[in-house]
Amino acid sequence: MTLLTPKTLLVTALTALPLLAQAQTPEEQGLAIAVEADQRDEGWGDSESTMTMVLRNKHGQESVREMRNRSLEVDGDGDKSLIIFDQPKDVRGTALLTFSHKDGNDDQWLYLPALKRVKRIASNNKSGPFMGSEFAYEDISSQEVEKYTYKFLREEPCGELSCFVIERYPVDEKSGYTKQISWIDSSEYRAQKIDFYDRKKSHLKTLTFHDYSQYLDKHWRPARMEMVNLQTGKSTTLTFSDYAFQNGLSDKDFDQASLARAR
Repeated sequence: MTLLTPKTLLVTALTALPLLAQAQTPEEQGLAIAVEADQRDEGWGDSESTMTMVLRNKHGQESVREMRNRSLEVDGDGDKSLIIFDQPKDVRGTALLTFSHKDGNDDQWLYLPALKRVKRIASNNKSGPFMGSEFAYEDISSQEVEKYTYKFLREEPCGELSCFVIERYPVDEKSGYTKQISWIDSSEYRAQKIDFYDRKKSHLKTLTFHDYSQYLDKHWRPARMEMVNLQTGKSTTLTFSDYAFQNGLSDKDFDQASLARAR
């Protein structure tokens, strides 16, 4: 799943059945569901979209930011993404470049136009808030299967759907989370909700996904994502529009030089 990208928790259901049938332990079942969700979304190549970010404090006061997002699927590794801020004026030209990896730390760079310099995001700062939002820097990276271990909890209704409920535990000891609980619908393997637990094992945030649409007859993307911080009362809404796939993007569109020219 890419949160902002970003890659959703989404080869086919028939190929998953043997894997799920063979899974004996809750850990094997959880991994099988995660693998199936990941494999269903393979093959999108690259994508572009426009995004609106609405930040709300605990009193309901709002600030709005307009952004663009570009993503590139990388064979054998995690995805690359570039987020560019267009509005308001005080953040215009700010850009975040992310190289996600299946193993090891992700690479992230933030371009600050006021300073005309690129700042590397240290791996021990990945739990920090992204541009004042309730999304952490580690939430922005594509959610590769290898970044977690898993445990199947149960299957239960979620709205009009039936969902697998699985726990996943970050492999990286520098993660800001001890665990996440995910609700993934059992028909299309789309993430519906994720609960995030902090380093004190307290429920920190809840992310919900809304209004999915299918693209290229295969790939599901949400039109809206809501992240609510249960401890502070703050929230962030992301809305996505103008999704476009297979635009001919390549690695050269995702190098550090692309940060400064991303306007």
